[in-house]
Amino acid sequence: MLTKDQFAILYELFKSGDKKLSQRDLSRLLRVSLGKINSNAAELKAAGLIDGECRLSGSGLLALEPYKVKNAVIMAAGMSTRFAPLSYEKPKALLKVKGEILIEREIRQLQEAGIGDITVVVGYMKEKLFYLADKFNVKIAVNEDYYRYNNTSSLILFSDRADNSYVCSSDDYFVENVFEPYVYHSYYSAVYTPDQTDEYCLTEDRNGRITKVTIGGCASWYMLGHVYFSRDFSRKFFRILKDEYNSPETKSELWENLYMRHTDELDLYIRKYDSGKIREFDSLDELRDFDKDYIINADSSIFRNINRTLHISDSDIVDIHPIKTGLTNTSFRFRAGNQQYIYRHPGIGTELYINRKSEAASMQIAKELGLDETFIYINPEEGWKLSYFVDQARTLDYHNQKDVRSALSMVRKLHGSGKTTEYFFDIWKELGKFEKLIAERGRDAFDDFADMHLGITKLHDFVEADGVPKCLCHCDCYDPNFLIDPEGKMYLIDWEYSGMSDPAGDLGTFLACSDYTMDEADEIIREYLQHKPSAGELRHFIAYAAVLSYYWFLWAIYQDSVGKPVGEYLYIWYRYTKSYGRRALGLYEEEKERV
Repeated sequence: MLTKDQFAILYELFKSGDKKLSQRDLSRLLRVSLGKINSNAAELKAAGLIDGECRLSGSGLLALEPYKVKNAVIMAAGMSTRFAPLSYEKPKALLKVKGEILIEREIRQLQEAGIGDITVVVGYMKEKLFYLADKFNVKIAVNEDYYRYNNTSSLILFSDRADNSYVCSSDDYFVENVFEPYVYHSYYSAVYTPDQTDEYCLTEDRNGRITKVTIGGCASWYMLGHVYFSRDFSRKFFRILKDEYNSPETKSELWENLYMRHTDELDLYIRKYDSGKIREFDSLDELRDFDKDYIINADSSIFRNINRTLHISDSDIVDIHPIKTGLTNTSFRFRAGNQQYIYRHPGIGTELYINRKSEAASMQIAKELGLDETFIYINPEEGWKLSYFVDQARTLDYHNQKDVRSALSMVRKLHGSGKTTEYFFDIWKELGKFEKLIAERGRDAFDDFADMHLGITKLHDFVEADGVPKCLCHCDCYDPNFLIDPEGKMYLIDWEYSGMSDPAGDLGTFLACSDYTMDEADEIIREYLQHKPSAGELRHFIAYAAVLSYYWFLWAIYQDSVGKPVGEYLYIWYRYTKSYGRRALGLYEEEKERV
């Protein structure tokens, strides 16, 4: 076992190759006193690791072998949602920075350091990264859990191969090659900031061992860039990861958080770098600061869509901020001139259940009726949409009478407008689509699914017999889709599911997404109708509350199956399917008995 100083001397001699280095040269290069170099060199000579001319011997090269880097893993599975909009089109790893693709540059730097055994873990848009296997002779590992777990799901795929290993992120840019063929001990690279930061900040002991990690700090060294796992560190870390992998905490966190909980057991040292040597781009604005080409040409089809619509150029699109509130799509806010906009990018898989041509037709009508004045343009083929951003807007409050009256008034206006499109939202066909989708994913195998399906099927026969005429409907009338600006103006947005349908469906969604009691639901129906509902009207609307609860329940199961969980709504819609369904069936059965 070499001491750190002995390793440093041997490694410096290895790097020098045939060039002869004196002990004075070593003192200068290693920034160590000449006396210390002399004493360590004497020990190395005595052990036969260097010769009399201070050259690395064969035995010295063998002494370095335990410190030889065996392989590397590059994690490239994540979606990088903060890097809107470029990450909507391709993995962040494939961004070109100063003429080089990020991950290709990193692979080349590893290979130049003599590390040929490289594994790239892919997930999001994985097929776009497969070419790396042939181009660079790297291994590809597919992470099927990238959308359900954080980066622990990528790292665990490397667990059986981990040794003396570099652990890298695909979106780091190293101005100079930071990789080495021999490394003394495990470390995390770090840079210093004199300012406040929300990064992972490090505390070290006098030997440079990390003793504490805190999220956020000021005037601190913080984690940035690559990591090196020694053989011993790999063994201990992956044992802990496997033990804790299935816990909810580990699923949602970065591997660094797992390390934070076990710093006492895991020896990881700090490797300090000048802040300009390691770059990580968390947003397009940060990349633009580093690579000016992105100011005038982001090489993005999304930017081209915006430019053609607004008659602007790439350099006009600034202050980009991803928006996380959507359940179906991915969107971002940006500014051009003095105006703020929203660009909506269709979510992966939405083509299976959303008719974009229908959405486009409905949105034009909504704008004409004054229901959605945020709308600018939608591409009916590709599904992307451009709208005005409503600053400081809030969403509808189900328990604010003014909000509710305004919202129901807008729904009545739509239903009573006489406007039509050629597109229908057939709730029964849509239910069948989702039942098939979740069955294909094995998500319909729970005890009362058959009973729920049977109850909704009975309601289908009843409500269809009511003979209610179809009209243009929004088909997604719930609180986030009613925006209210600071002046109190309301907008009905997001017309993805719209089409000709039963008007009770809009009230059904409104109720299904609320926390109303049954009595409050009856009042909502009365407010919409502007009169006390007849027995026939009441049972029809209550039935549709059950039907739409079931529809959104199935939709939520599907979303969960593709890695987009919707939280508590899944259970809410399950309960409402049953409670509204029981009441509606009871009301129809009563009427049937009377007849």
